[in-house]
Amino acid sequence: MEQGKIVKISGPLVVASGMSDADMYDVVKVGNQGLTGEIIEMRDGNASIQVYEETAGLQPGEPVYSTGAPLSVELGPGLIETIYDGIQRPLSVLLKKTGTNIARGVSEPALDRDKKWDFVAATKVGDEVSAGEVLGTVEETIAVTQRIMVPYKVSGKVKSIESGSFTVDETVAVIEDASGKDIEVKMMQRWPVRVERPYKEKLSPEEPLITGQRVIDTMFPIAKGGVAAVPGPFGSGKTVVQHQLAKWADADIVVYIGCGERGNEMTDVLNEFPELVDPKTGESLMRRTVLIANTSDMPVAAREASVYTGITIAEYFRDMGYSVALMADSTSRWAEALREMSGRLEEMPGEEGYPAYLASRLAQFYERAGKVVCLGGEGRVGALSAIGAVSPPGGDISEPVSQATLRIVKVFWGLDANLAHARHFPAINWLNSYSLYADRLNVWFAENVNKEFPNHRARALKLLQEEDELNEIVQLVGVDGLSKEDQLKLEVCKMIREDYLHQNAFHEVDTFTSTNKQFKLLDLILRYYDEGLRGLHEHADFKAITSLPLREDIGRFKYLEEDVVDGEYAALVGKLEASIEELIKKAGELND
Repeated sequence: MEQGKIVKISGPLVVASGMSDADMYDVVKVGNQGLTGEIIEMRDGNASIQVYEETAGLQPGEPVYSTGAPLSVELGPGLIETIYDGIQRPLSVLLKKTGTNIARGVSEPALDRDKKWDFVAATKVGDEVSAGEVLGTVEETIAVTQRIMVPYKVSGKVKSIESGSFTVDETVAVIEDASGKDIEVKMMQRWPVRVERPYKEKLSPEEPLITGQRVIDTMFPIAKGGVAAVPGPFGSGKTVVQHQLAKWADADIVVYIGCGERGNEMTDVLNEFPELVDPKTGESLMRRTVLIANTSDMPVAAREASVYTGITIAEYFRDMGYSVALMADSTSRWAEALREMSGRLEEMPGEEGYPAYLASRLAQFYERAGKVVCLGGEGRVGALSAIGAVSPPGGDISEPVSQATLRIVKVFWGLDANLAHARHFPAINWLNSYSLYADRLNVWFAENVNKEFPNHRARALKLLQEEDELNEIVQLVGVDGLSKEDQLKLEVCKMIREDYLHQNAFHEVDTFTSTNKQFKLLDLILRYYDEGLRGLHEHADFKAITSLPLREDIGRFKYLEEDVVDGEYAALVGKLEASIEELIKKAGELND
């Protein structure tokens, strides 16, 4: 039924009159082609609509219909391995239907309505159940078993349930509520994307999300359920960092949102992810991944939808008790879309033209991450970790999006163009990055890796800061103007930078480093420093200390397979002590 008519068109913003019966954030169909849009402002019966498709060719007077429902996603078996656009249209299905260019007004169900899934009941007739409890399971892929949960606000007694093969919109169970009403439960449920999914309790994150990247795990760790930002200029390696996290992070599910990034970057993701081998299963990484592909040449309004779509899907898997890692690349493009829509709405602009509510929108997104006790009686604990890339123009993090993000997130991995140009990857600058989880996670590292791990981390960071100060002196007086102890410190900091912080994402061994190996490599470098200082105090020759062949052995340590790390570490410790003792002995003989 026709509700309104178009009265004004301004790019992706359409104003329609006669919409007094519609509500904010209702999804509407715009024009004769039925373009998908969302109401973002209501004023005197006129609705301002952000349209998620190209509006060229629309004309005033064309009809506008309200669906009466907010923008929602379909949740159920079939999400994994699927590539969606910003409003959860399956791109592989649209490719078959319309070709490489998506036709306007085309819509397809997000979940396949014809495919049957093997449902295994986990409850029986007569059981009392409440929202969030697991009714049964579906093995979606070799890596993911979906837990079919009682929908929100539903509770009662299981009246009927059976195992078997069902499509997502067939009834798998019937629950009789307290009033005697029968509620049919299907494997698929819908959820409005702007509404956070509920949970019992939010927990304090006290376990690290192990990524296998030394500069992250050791220096600037993120907790499971934590939030991090990766700001950096073009070409500094944001996408490589996110690819590494997607592949190696200790997460059960990966949700990757391409939010307005360049088409070629998203194409790389779409081509590479199916070929990446999941180290957990040996299968394709796509077996536990959902991709949201929204590139810079798509309508700007769809960028906002893609962010909310992605995090709602991530929350759904979190509610099953999984650890989920969400990558958003990049939130700057989303902020630019907010700026454009705000300008077209003629709102009062904030700093640099961004809307005044920019910070609150970013906060609402990141605050949906966390470690929670899920609904249901099983006491499941799920975690959603959110890592957002930020693309400040020219790498200037003083701009509003970076600053608003920094006020929200607890981890800042600042990428440095100079490090990237020097081929130092990951190009995370150790002088301006930080992690506010580090102190809390020190307990876990001390108990699960080594009690000296927190001390080593603090000491390595302090040495790197002192190196920066010494480099300023070197520029004035040269290296020879420093004491031998300070010259040794510079040599050790070079080892920390080149042998520890530098990591080759394309090397089959160096691409991932366990926490045990991380500690032992850092321990060897710091032992070399301590033994070197001892040698200097005992008058050993400085050049002899810095030119020990052992330094190359320490540098090659990161390329060792995990099964030989412990033995090689013990051998190098003994060799190091013996080498310094020999140099001290030589120094004593020369003095005699």
